[in-house]
Amino acid sequence: MTDTIYAPVRRWLLDEAMPFWAEKGIDRVHGGYVEELRLDGTDPAVDFKRTRVIGRQIYVFSHAALLGRDDGIALARHGYAFLTTKAWLGPGRGWARLLDRKGRVKDATPDLYDLAFILFGLGWFYRVTNDPEALGWALRTVDFIEREMRHSSGVGFLNEKPATHPRLQNPHMHLLEAALVNLEASGAARFAALAEEVVQLFCRHLFDPATRTLAEYYNEDWTRVAGDRGRITEPGHQFEWAWILARYQRATGRDLGDCVRGLVEFAETHGVAPESGMTFNSVLDDGTVLDGSSRLWPNTERIQAAVAMFELLGRDPRPVFETSSRLLLRRFLSHTPRGTWIDKLAADGKPSAGKIPASTLYHLTIAFTEMLRVQNAATRAFPA
Repeated sequence: MTDTIYAPVRRWLLDEAMPFWAEKGIDRVHGGYVEELRLDGTDPAVDFKRTRVIGRQIYVFSHAALLGRDDGIALARHGYAFLTTKAWLGPGRGWARLLDRKGRVKDATPDLYDLAFILFGLGWFYRVTNDPEALGWALRTVDFIEREMRHSSGVGFLNEKPATHPRLQNPHMHLLEAALVNLEASGAARFAALAEEVVQLFCRHLFDPATRTLAEYYNEDWTRVAGDRGRITEPGHQFEWAWILARYQRATGRDLGDCVRGLVEFAETHGVAPESGMTFNSVLDDGTVLDGSSRLWPNTERIQAAVAMFELLGRDPRPVFETSSRLLLRRFLSHTPRGTWIDKLAADGKPSAGKIPASTLYHLTIAFTEMLRVQNAATRAFPA
């Protein structure tokens, strides 16, 4: 095992992806960010902008500023200004889910997934700017979630309002991620309480230690829905939860090692193709492969899970870094124009994506920066 994988990862992220999206991913006519590109890198000018993507891109450029990109704060502020002037609907109504290209409200539905990423982007923007207005927006967002999105049972939150069925774990996972970012940036007790609430939900209801799985779909009482639908688990989400829970443990000291280990070991055993190293899109709770194709993002989450296993449990992350990074660089990220990607491979490994979603840059930025963050520690712990 060598450490040669880190340089290509750093080069792709900082020298190819960030410059490309700083140029092509900004809507300089109407404000905000471009939602998606054609495979040739041109803008199809789709007439919608998801607020979840605005939040993600605010994060990307805020993080880029911390990594030394001179225009990072300006690019993050570009999205922040568009979001806060166009998408806020007022007290009791919260943030819109969908805007049109010019920023007019297209869908006013409060959606927990979108709210989580708005909160996430605000937390990162506050972290890099220390702007009290951004913290105020984050606290206002938590107020809305707690007052307007809480489930009638008092356990967890609505997916959207009016409520829909089944209940979903995924928005809660990203709500925890957003709460942690804001806690780390501000230290405010509100974010600590919200994070603790979601962790309690995970431990008491979402995770099954017997199967070591996290379901995707739940009944109103957080039991898994009937039939095979209730048995679906996504390896990418298992990996992602493991990384977020590890981050929570580092922030609070609460021991979540057994959960992290169970999530990762199930996903590694049943959710990764042995020969190619591709992470499957979905499996059943007994490990049966349900969807053997592979989106780009689950492969990034595998890298993050390896970071979690290293920092919490001392496991060598470099075999996963090597396998997943090379897979990403060779199969997903070798696309032209450079700095873009193929978002999905079929089960046989052939490209099957028809567009380049901007939202994927969030996954790549987190995974590659986490990998680079622990590079020196991993090399010291496991010298070649």
